[in-house]
Amino acid sequence: MIYSLEGRIAEKGDNFFVIQVGGVGFKVATTKQTLLKLNKKEAAVKVFCFLYVREDQLELYGFLEEDALRLFEMLNTVSGVGPKTALGIIDIDSVANVMAAILEKKTELLTRTSGIGKKTAERIILELQTKIKIPGSKTLTERMGLDMEVEEALISLGYSRQEVRRVLSELNPNLKTIEERLRAALKNLSYRK
Repeated sequence: MIYSLEGRIAEKGDNFFVIQVGGVGFKVATTKQTLLKLNKKEAAVKVFCFLYVREDQLELYGFLEEDALRLFEMLNTVSGVGPKTALGIIDIDSVANVMAAILEKKTELLTRTSGIGKKTAERIILELQTKIKIPGSKTLTERMGLDMEVEEALISLGYSRQEVRRVLSELNPNLKTIEERLRAALKNLSYRK
């Protein structure tokens, strides 16, 4: 029904933003990654939306990328996965990496989401594996595995998960070992202080 909205960001919360479109403010639930990318000062932003209809309410979910919307819609077709869980899965990593994890049957990456156990992760993989197409999925999942270890190491050193994930997403993809990625991440984190 509502596929996209274009307007100005009026407000941001912990798990939502309000987009002002023609004098109407739409409250849109989203991922933490999307919230980090949104800037309230931008003149206009376009978000791709999914309208979730329940008996007692309507909820709007939105993303900056169309691929994130497609993955969100696919995840919602899996039994036992609702919109809030789908948001959590998309928030694990980039959309391409999450899709690669599904293709490569990496349940341990999907179970990083709160509320997703091994059986649900296996069901997601089983139901979505044939629907997803992404080149280079093996390389992406290998990097995700390395980054999971680097992330845990940096969190144990006192860095916040949000800060660590942002730095890891900016690292050069040619860094192929845990040591290289950890060293680069620490360097980037030290520059931010």
